Amino acid sequence: MRKLVYALLTTVMVALVGCVTINVYFPEAAAQKAADRFIGTVIDQGSAPAQDTKPAPQTHEPARPSAMLLDLLVPAAYADTPDIRVQTPATEAIRGRMQARFQNTLQALLDSGAVGFTKDGLVAVHDAGKIPLSKRAQATAAVADENSDRNALYREIARANGHPEWEPQIRATFAKGWIERAHAGWYYQDASGAWKRK
Repeated sequence: MRKLVYALLTTVMVALVGCVTINVYFPEAAAQKAADRFIGTVIDQGSAPAQDTKPAPQTHEPARPSAMLLDLLVPAAYADTPDIRVQTPATEAIRGRMQARFQNTLQALLDSGAVGFTKDGLVAVHDAGKIPLSKRAQATAAVADENSDRNALYREIARANGHPEWEPQIRATFAKGWIERAHAGWYYQDASGAWKRK
């Protein structure tokens, strides 16, 4: 009898596991908040790092047997409130370089209209004629360095969150954030790639 009950319980558990689908979706709202914090420290020259905030732990009522079984079948990590991590040693190093570059070169290029934000989260030369000939090599290097850091940033955030496949969504989230935080007069690309002035 005991073996029959054990076999039946095992069959029920296997059936339940087969019915449980774990969807790991991209936490868009949390990503947008994290992107806004990071972008703000670059564009607005905030000195505070882009702090990751985790929700405060909640108190739980005593566990029921059915809830305990579900906890065994579905890892707790998937039940937590979605969050996204942007602060790692690598992203902090990137942020420092981006802040310095923005202050020393990029802001003047954006202000003049020579450079703008692209629809894919990068920067590009919008009007090379607005860059003095003596400074074009420096501007070209600044754009290349900025894009290298931005690509590395999006890749690192996806990797740090354990989902490298999120890189395109992170890039899109940051692209939207850069454009939203652009100052009046700066250029950006719309969804079709056409240049617009904010």
